[in-house]
Amino acid sequence: MLSPIVVGLDGSRESLAAADGAAREALRRGLPLRLVHAWQGGTSPTESELPELEAPRHWARRILRGAMDRISERYPQLCLSADQISRPAADALVAAGDDSEMLVLGSRAFSGFGGFMAGSVALATVAHVTRPVILVRADQTIEDEHLPDEEGRKSAHTPYRDVVVGIDPAHGLEELLAFAFESARLRAAPLRVVYAWRPPYVPTALEAKARRDLGRAAERTLAAVLAPWREKYPMVEVQELVEEGNAAQKLLDITQDAGLLAVGRRIGPARIGPHTGPVAHAVMHHVRCPVAIVSHT
Repeated sequence: MLSPIVVGLDGSRESLAAADGAAREALRRGLPLRLVHAWQGGTSPTESELPELEAPRHWARRILRGAMDRISERYPQLCLSADQISRPAADALVAAGDDSEMLVLGSRAFSGFGGFMAGSVALATVAHVTRPVILVRADQTIEDEHLPDEEGRKSAHTPYRDVVVGIDPAHGLEELLAFAFESARLRAAPLRVVYAWRPPYVPTALEAKARRDLGRAAERTLAAVLAPWREKYPMVEVQELVEEGNAAQKLLDITQDAGLLAVGRRIGPARIGPHTGPVAHAVMHHVRCPVAIVSHT
């Protein structure tokens, strides 16, 4: 039985945009879509004689029904299911996400500090789920996945925008590169692979030569990492980008016109609170395109 793509719903614009994005991803991958809403108003979403409990239960049921109707109408060819789970939202999404091919969540609009707010539920979920998680902004549409047409207008019928993946060769890359190459293949989109490095301290007199040598070494490292993936995915156009500087800032610059960014999150020992790593945390809050966080060991 195929593992579904799961999308978390809370009735917000962000979660509805996530449901649309998840539906398109499910169609690209030939997978079913499962809509999940976490019920936090009690132990059961069944009828109650208490009016103060029945109103939120009614709203919870409406969220799933409305999303089911919306997705069924827009994507009638999709295999669709829906579940209401009587658990706190983050716990429910982690459990559902771990049983999925990937989990899709909505991410809030710009905060007052000039960046996106991922939200406490999204942060807690990303920090603990073991499957890839895609964060979708509230204003994302199908046209945003594609390049503008010849007259610069938005279109759903032009080629897909590039997929970008940020890597660190010092950490696990198998899951991240598999996700990135497959995402690019399914979209027939170019893949930009970004390796950002920072030089150690060297005396000023040796700085220029050290930078050149380190840059060339980074290029060789990236080429060696990608060689087997190029062979496995000969149909994917790959651009190798070796950049000196802060990885999060480089990815923010490079993804201005991208359709999807993928970064890794290392699975470490259990810790209190949400921990996603500095690069994943930064791009979740500031990159405008959908962001995929891929867990690895």
